[in-house]
Amino acid sequence: MRILLTGGTGLIGRALCQYWQRQGHELWVWSREPNKVAQLCSGAHDISSLQELQGTPVDAVINLAGAPIADRPWTAARKQVLWSSRIDLTRTLVDWMRQQPQPPKVLLSGSAVGWYGDGAEALLDESSPAGAADFGSQLCIAWEQEAERANLFGVRVVLLRTAPVLAPQGGMLARLIPLFKLGLGGRLGDGQQWMPWIHLEDQVSLIDFLLNHEECRGPFNACAPQAVRNITFTQTLARSLHRPALLPAPAWALRLTLGEMSVLLLGGQRLQPQRAQTAGFTWRYGNLQEALHQLLSHQ
Repeated sequence: MRILLTGGTGLIGRALCQYWQRQGHELWVWSREPNKVAQLCSGAHDISSLQELQGTPVDAVINLAGAPIADRPWTAARKQVLWSSRIDLTRTLVDWMRQQPQPPKVLLSGSAVGWYGDGAEALLDESSPAGAADFGSQLCIAWEQEAERANLFGVRVVLLRTAPVLAPQGGMLARLIPLFKLGLGGRLGDGQQWMPWIHLEDQVSLIDFLLNHEECRGPFNACAPQAVRNITFTQTLARSLHRPALLPAPAWALRLTLGEMSVLLLGGQRLQPQRAQTAGFTWRYGNLQEALHQLLSHQ
């Protein structure tokens, strides 16, 4: 299968490249920094423009591109970067797909659990309504709408509402481990907010599952079946590292420091991957303690 990836040099993209190359797929990575593709996605073809694929039919498109959403406060300028790197890029991608004599059969397009906004105590699945109160949910809603336009010309569209991905060398866990090893970790706010998560291996397996099951279309929550509260997550991580978790971050301090972006830490979603379960996907790491044990064995 010939697969085009955006975001191929990111955490999930790199893991997908390794996984699919072992299966013998032909991979093309569209990147703003194509010179990094050879190093990060060994064996993949790099392109800096979709026009470089002229005359090269693509079977599937995996759209994971997007500037990091949580690495700096949401100033007006930063919001524009986040919007352009998701919505504008996806619009360009879908327009290119429509113009092809033989459009790709499937588009798996990134989104995030932030689509639901802060769900408080509500039990959520893919049939639940979107959030609308914060920029993060607005971003995901618009992102999905751009991807769904590909339905109009016969492409199967799958929307990946991804939870924070746990991996040993990247993402949220890589930022937390040094703090917790120093005994500086703790709950965020009162710690009662729900926190969906997914192990990187399960994220890759789920994407591959959705790619190969033609009956799967529409939104899928990419999260483990066992959502936990933030306080449970922090205590489990601390125990796994044999450290205490004694330094909570007060909600007021997070709001003062991060402003609008604090909703990512103080809000949450009690989320179920209902559609993936119904489709028959099985998780290798559905239990947080087991997932952290496996991930931290690499440290």
